[in-house]
Amino acid sequence: MKNCIILLFLVTNFTFANDMYWSKTGHRVVGEVAEQHLSKKAKRAIESLLDGESLAAVANFGDEIKSDRAYRKFSAWHYVNIPFGKTYAQIEKNEYGDLVQGVNTCLEIIKNEKSSKEDKAFYLKFLVHLIGDLHQPMHVGRGEDKGGNDIQLQWFGSGTNLHRVWDSNMINENGMSFTELATEYPEMSKEQIKFLQSGSLLDWVEESHLLAEKVYASVEPGEKLSYRYSYDWWDTAADQLQKGGVRLAAVLNEAFK
Repeated sequence: MKNCIILLFLVTNFTFANDMYWSKTGHRVVGEVAEQHLSKKAKRAIESLLDGESLAAVANFGDEIKSDRAYRKFSAWHYVNIPFGKTYAQIEKNEYGDLVQGVNTCLEIIKNEKSSKEDKAFYLKFLVHLIGDLHQPMHVGRGEDKGGNDIQLQWFGSGTNLHRVWDSNMINENGMSFTELATEYPEMSKEQIKFLQSGSLLDWVEESHLLAEKVYASVEPGEKLSYRYSYDWWDTAADQLQKGGVRLAAVLNEAFK
């Protein structure tokens, strides 16, 4: 009986941990795609700062440090809430910071010649994570429902919410590893890459914000989602992961030019 209880505890906690850390796959896809588009100079600088670790390996750093209270001040960096019909420039800024401010702070420290290697490595890892967050539309969603976290849904008969559907449910249902996902994209031309990398950080935020509006309209609270939702939206989710990687490479190539 005692052994059964221990086994149940381990299984329950394993399931809970996987649910909490869905983003290991999505964020690693972004890091893996970015690796494919780094300049030689950026790649050398990053390898030195990360002591040989890949961008995919550090892509979940921003989530992993959440359990440490010493890093609580970074919590607001993972998202930015923008009411529909408004742009980032028009909103009252969060006193604790937001995703845009987080990205800019990371870049300032990385580019500063006076920053220590330790600080540069810390903020580089955080930057990799934040660019991934930027391309998940629910991280640029509404404040009143916490980016879709309060919109309760069913996913193949199990309780979930709109944020989690885009964070993990669709990715997990796909069943592919981050390396499989990162390498399944068709090869892009230089023109296609240049197009994806064009625009500013605020342009990319606005793009995700407009997509978030469509995502909100894609469900009704309490709706039962399954294969049809994945069929309708998987390509969009996959495109966002690829965009995140290609754009992360552009940001890093510029930072280490």
